[in-house]
Amino acid sequence: MPVSTLNPHAIRGMITRLHDPDYSRWAAQIRATNGCRQPIHLRGRVDHIDRATGELLHRYTTRTEPGGVLRVPCKTRRASRCPACAETYRADTYQLIRAGLVGGKGVPASVTAHPCLFVTLTAPSFGAVHTRREKDGKVLPCHARRNAPTCPHGRAMSCTARHGTEETRLGEPLCADCYDYAGSVLFNALAPQLWRYFTDALRRRVAKAAGLTLRELRAQATIAFAKVAEYQRRGVVHFHAVIRLDGPDGPASPPPAWASADVLADAVRHAASAVSVTTPATADEPACVLRWGTQLDVHPITLDGDLTDQAVAGYIAKYATKAAECVGTLDRRINPLDDLSALPLREHARRLIAECFRLGALDELTDLRLVQWAHMLGFRGHFSTRSRGYSTTLGDIRADRTTYARNEEITTGRLPLFDEDTVLVIAEWEYAGKGHSLGDALLAAALTGTALPTSVTRDGGEGR
Repeated sequence: MPVSTLNPHAIRGMITRLHDPDYSRWAAQIRATNGCRQPIHLRGRVDHIDRATGELLHRYTTRTEPGGVLRVPCKTRRASRCPACAETYRADTYQLIRAGLVGGKGVPASVTAHPCLFVTLTAPSFGAVHTRREKDGKVLPCHARRNAPTCPHGRAMSCTARHGTEETRLGEPLCADCYDYAGSVLFNALAPQLWRYFTDALRRRVAKAAGLTLRELRAQATIAFAKVAEYQRRGVVHFHAVIRLDGPDGPASPPPAWASADVLADAVRHAASAVSVTTPATADEPACVLRWGTQLDVHPITLDGDLTDQAVAGYIAKYATKAAECVGTLDRRINPLDDLSALPLREHARRLIAECFRLGALDELTDLRLVQWAHMLGFRGHFSTRSRGYSTTLGDIRADRTTYARNEEITTGRLPLFDEDTVLVIAEWEYAGKGHSLGDALLAAALTGTALPTSVTRDGGEGR
């Protein structure tokens, strides 16, 4: 493999930064962002004022910082944009999910005795696609059929190739003209609504199994969940979820004796098969009924074995930082006036995006906002969600990290210790840009041990 050549502009910029008198402070800021690729630049100040006398006790201002700005992490969850910040998001999500399984972060350890399932809800088929199948460690042919039928467009609906894990054909339709692009886009757009119907049906089924009304169920048991959306190579989302049965007061109270993992599993299977959502009818597209796919995985979570709390938390947290990149689309919004043929898109993703634009122009479908979410292939829901009583929140985890960092600053003397009841804190901030210059990006990667962005290599490859 050839070694990438560094961009000469990046080298010159790096040398200039190294000779800057404020380099040490700039490097300290970069380390504080943990290698964020696109740090936010803030300009402003923070004043600590004595409430009683009005005396200014302490002032921090960015005027003394390199470039007159403070650089802070972008905090994106997308690994494609900033691997460093996405890793922080992944770790926080891992702690959130695991706390709901084994306790911690305000959740009692007794939650391990509550019935808990790992559930995967998939999308239905919208046409045959190239896939990788394995059995007993052996890769099987993609779609091997002895007497394969021929589609109306003259293509044999068969593929005998044994695809590798990184082949670009994975997820591509065997016949793109036969593939239901409209159905795929509309399923993504309505998947959040289908999930909401599923959780409602789940509660009704559990109540019925116990011989209770929904109001009576709330007095005896609650259902908590945390889920994450994952894109399949074919461009549709499916959901991985942790679903748990608690007592009436959430994870701190034990569920009733009748609330078992079998009762919960039966309710999950029933709800997944019972719910549906109907798309609006238009002049070009008739109304259609969308349901979950036939492939439904329901497994109990245990403290040991193959499906442990650590495995589940790690699995869900991994997908919390990803989006539709695996399908071959972009991680930014696409304008309807853009030339799709000029964008670096896979053909399958290009057709899905074009379908979003076509359907989004129909008056009956404007509420789905398909045009705005074309780069997500129609899906506009949150990737990682949880019910209110599942465990802690990402906000609480971040607040704990902020408190820890502030206490460390006070302990080391970098921040004065004030009585919060007697000191008024006034902060003024304004946005001053984001990101790195080419030279700064090169230095930041060296300082934090992160991978070089492609912008600092001449041939577009990753630097070494």
